[in-house]
Amino acid sequence: MRTLLLTGLIAILLHAESIAGLKWTAPPGWKNLGSQTMRAATYNVPAAAGDKESAECVVYFFGQGQGGPIQANMDRWKSQFQTADGKPAAANIATRKVNGLAVTTIDVSGAYSGMDQGLKAGYRLLGAILVNPAGNIFLKFTGPAKTVAANQAKFEQLLTSFSKQ
Repeated sequence: MRTLLLTGLIAILLHAESIAGLKWTAPPGWKNLGSQTMRAATYNVPAAAGDKESAECVVYFFGQGQGGPIQANMDRWKSQFQTADGKPAAANIATRKVNGLAVTTIDVSGAYSGMDQGLKAGYRLLGAILVNPAGNIFLKFTGPAKTVAANQAKFEQLLTSFSKQ
């Protein structure tokens, strides 16, 4: 039993990530493709049954005081989606606390124009901005709606894993 517990703790520690004084743990099954400019982590999320494409969840960090106002980001993310008749898609935006951090979340779906490949019908975005004194952290999980829905609990797990180091 002790060995199993220790193995589980080691697995959790190996998947922990951190930036700007915050740490988080990626959900199992999400492959970290590494960091890039402004991206603290990029996770590939395998396609759910019925979807042809995988989804992507990115943890962005732009630096202290960077990344723009929360509402401007929510408005921009929302504007990347439209209904089948070309109207702006409705979005569910909410605020809450996660481990003492103020968080604003968004859930929006429809035809997605946030890619360089034109409109992608049947997409969904779950996003969050964590307010952090060392610089806000931005989470953006986008992909086919079925894949995002199948991984919504894992996105929530990722979001709630953010805590101060």
